[in-house]
Amino acid sequence: MDGPESGVVPAVESTADDITAMRIRGAAAIADAAATALATQAERSTADSPAAFEQELRAAAATLYETRPTAVSLPNALRYVLRGMDGDTVAALRSSTIARAERFKRDLAQAQDRLGEIGSHRLQDGDTVMTHCHSTDALACVEAALEAGKDLEAIVKETRPRKQGHITARQLREWDVPVTLIADNAARRYLDRTDHVLVGADSIAADGSVINKIGTSGVAVNARERGVPVMVAAQTIKLHPDTMTGHTVEIEMRSESELLSDEERAAIIDDATGEVAEAGATEDSNQTQVTDSGLTVENPAFDVTPPRYVDAIVTERGQFPPESIVTLMRELFGEPTDDPWDG
Repeated sequence: MDGPESGVVPAVESTADDITAMRIRGAAAIADAAATALATQAERSTADSPAAFEQELRAAAATLYETRPTAVSLPNALRYVLRGMDGDTVAALRSSTIARAERFKRDLAQAQDRLGEIGSHRLQDGDTVMTHCHSTDALACVEAALEAGKDLEAIVKETRPRKQGHITARQLREWDVPVTLIADNAARRYLDRTDHVLVGADSIAADGSVINKIGTSGVAVNARERGVPVMVAAQTIKLHPDTMTGHTVEIEMRSESELLSDEERAAIIDDATGEVAEAGATEDSNQTQVTDSGLTVENPAFDVTPPRYVDAIVTERGQFPPESIVTLMRELFGEPTDDPWDG
């Protein structure tokens, strides 16, 4: 749907590439980038009729949507901007789209500040938090607590295979928070030194299940066994309205190269098996398989943490037990409708 024939401008395609490659990461950053890209599409469109303009915006939204199926903040941002597109001339459509995108970006920035303030109340002076992956929402809670004069320490899981925990550690050190960086598999050992597990979310389902970076469910289960509360910091743009009607959240499968280089793969396969065949991506995912070798590499980017392992979901609208999140979802989104980029 993308490309020159659809009228999608290069800046949109560049943003889509950056989201796919995780040069733009984090739900809020992805949503902000998507809104910016739609505003850019509107500004640079050369459409000569309202119908053509709307078709270009839908094509741009589809291009962006296809990059990260699990990060629900992306389609929520696209829905917000496109549903604010209004007018019977190209000029009116362009103006309303740009204004809608700017309002979304402004509200997004304020939402994280408010969320951080609410989440900070759960953190006490002297607490140690354990983090997983890199979440600007989770870090907003830490930052607000620090600004309130609380001293905190952090145990940071490195979060393989992309080691986003290093980003978290770097940010915390910039705030002078003492950091202990640990391997993912060491988390259970360090829970005895932990007062809160603090994570973000890429998506939250209507039943309160939390979809987040692979490894989140493991630390949540261990935390419950050790009596350590698990707090999920997530703006409401991460609520997944489609799950109210029984839709499941797609778990993104990423490239095998994040786990295994070509050289490492070749070393695993016994020379006696003969020549190593080319690895090819499957049609439905980035899962790849070394044919005729018996070696399959799977790299799921996310897992699902059941609501019973989560103590609170903190949003800019307040903090909620996971079981009640569907009430907030209905209040904000109503019942799900068709996606505007499909129209």
